[in-house]
Amino acid sequence: MRIAYSTSSLDLVSDKVAFEVVASQFGFDWSMVDPAIPMRIVIAASRFGHCLNDLLHRWRTSTLPVEIAAVVSNHDDLRDLVEWHGVEFLHLPVTAGTRPAQEQQLLNLIQQRGSEMLVLARYMQVLSADLCTQLAGRCINIHHSFLPSFRGAKPYHQAHERGVKLIGATAHFVTADLDEGPIIEQAIERIDHSTSADAMIAVGRDAESIVLARAVTWAAERRILLNGSKTVVFRR
Repeated sequence: MRIAYSTSSLDLVSDKVAFEVVASQFGFDWSMVDPAIPMRIVIAASRFGHCLNDLLHRWRTSTLPVEIAAVVSNHDDLRDLVEWHGVEFLHLPVTAGTRPAQEQQLLNLIQQRGSEMLVLARYMQVLSADLCTQLAGRCINIHHSFLPSFRGAKPYHQAHERGVKLIGATAHFVTADLDEGPIIEQAIERIDHSTSADAMIAVGRDAESIVLARAVTWAAERRILLNGSKTVVFRR
């Protein structure tokens, strides 16, 4: 259940205390938040900037109800974009040998900045099972719709060779099962034989940006409830 209410005399502390009596009686798992306080998030990206750029633009124009605490990347390519928007950029390079230390840096940053959500905006690194566990229900990822059929390098070119007719994207919560976490949002676009591989990439990037923005918005507005391996999304 999700309930939104308004009052001229909002006292979140008192309201929580009052509801605690009911919650204790029925054994509820519950939370109460003030929607006037935007959710703080950390964004992680690598070298593809389309999803990151879309989130930054929406945030800058006040159409994404979040506060971006920082952007982290394992590469330095997107620094200029991020800093132009007035957001702190942190370069956290990673190798197989340094992954545990790098992930601890990332986790420390999330905790120090009071971030409630980590958003993977085409962050091309697989999070460890331990980090996935620590961020359970608090980490959103985006990927193209070709998984598991076309993995690895150049998935759009693989799809083009096979004559794919639908392109889409999926936003989901991150779990230790790669790209198989609870789905939040999906979208598709129809293409045909005349669509080139480059055009497919452009369509796919647009879909990824839109779907991720929807998922982040719904998370920030507390519209997503985890229900086992599924989600319940209150879109209205």
